[in-house]
Amino acid sequence: MVQATSFLLVLFLALGAHGLSAKKGNLIGSWVNDLGSNMTITSMNAKGVFTGSYHTAVTATSNEIKVSPLQGSLQKSPNQKGQPTFGFTVNWSFSDSITVFTGQCFVDEDGKEVLKTMWLLRSRVENIKSDWKATR
Repeated sequence: MVQATSFLLVLFLALGAHGLSAKKGNLIGSWVNDLGSNMTITSMNAKGVFTGSYHTAVTATSNEIKVSPLQGSLQKSPNQKGQPTFGFTVNWSFSDSITVFTGQCFVDEDGKEVLKTMWLLRSRVENIKSDWKATR
């Protein structure tokens, strides 16, 4: 489970990488956010489906943080004009929670590629009465 206060800072997650082409929609490579979390996209097929790993720097659990797998999809369409949208899911290897991210790849005024995302984290709860506190 990820600490809400710290993770809210990541609500508009800015991940930056060098040597990638946002205009071509190639997310393959390593991305690091402002809090030190690392995302690595290792493969992407022609349809935009990608896989990789996420190593968070922020957590609320006392469990040891472990690299966690991610799966996602980049918007691929005939009308795609660059700065594509994407989404991915991280299945946390060290807790009973899962996070979905959605975002867009931008090129800023300095030519730096930046990913802007929002997320929802779902934690496991004991029963349906606790459902209200399970999603952040």
